[in-house]
Amino acid sequence: MTDSESAATAQAARSSRSGRGGKRERLVRAAVQVFHEQGMEKTTLGDIARTAEVPLGNVYYYFKTKDLLVEAAVDAHCAHLDALTARLDALPDPAARLRELVAGWVDQRATAARFGCPFGTLATELVKRDDGLDQVAAKVMRAQLDWVESQFTQLGRADAAALAVELVAAHQGLSVLTHTLRDPGLMAAQGERLQAWIDGIAGR
Repeated sequence: MTDSESAATAQAARSSRSGRGGKRERLVRAAVQVFHEQGMEKTTLGDIARTAEVPLGNVYYYFKTKDLLVEAAVDAHCAHLDALTARLDALPDPAARLRELVAGWVDQRATAARFGCPFGTLATELVKRDDGLDQVAAKVMRAQLDWVESQFTQLGRADAAALAVELVAAHQGLSVLTHTLRDPGLMAAQGERLQAWIDGIAGR
C-alpha cells in the first residue's frame, strides 16, 4: 500500500467513526468498487448498499438518485488522481514521474485483467450519455492528460500534447486488451516497453 493509500484508508476509518460522514464515505467507496466490477448500468443502489453494509433506506438520505452517486464516484476518481499526481510530483524529474505512473498501471495488472481500468470502464459508459455526466467523466480524463502533458513539456518536447495522448491512449488500450484476453502479463510486458519509450524521449 502506498503512503497516499494509507492516508486515505486512515481518513476513511476516521470518517466511519464519525457517523453520517462515515456512511457517505462507505457508499462512495462501494460505488467505485461495484461500478468497476460489474458496470454502472447493471449496478443497483441495493448492490451498493450491500457492499457498503449500509441499509438501503440510508442510501437515499445521502444520494437521492443513482446519478448523484455516479457523480460522487467520479469525484472520488478525481481525488485519487490528485493524490497520485501529488505523490509523483515529489519525484526528482519528469521522466521518473512518468515511469512511476506506468509502474503503477502495471501494478494494477491483475485488477485490469479481471475488470479493466477502474476509471476507463466507467468513462466508457458515461460518454454514451448526453445529460452532463459525460462531461463530468471527461474532466477526469482531461486532468490526467494535462498532467502527463506537463511532464513531457518539462522534458522540452514541443509535441508534449501529442505524446500525452499517445501515453494515456496506450494505457487505455492495454487495459482493454488485458481485460479482454484476461492476460495480466500483457500489461507487464507492454509496461516495460512504455518505460523504455519514455527513457528514449528523455534521452537516456
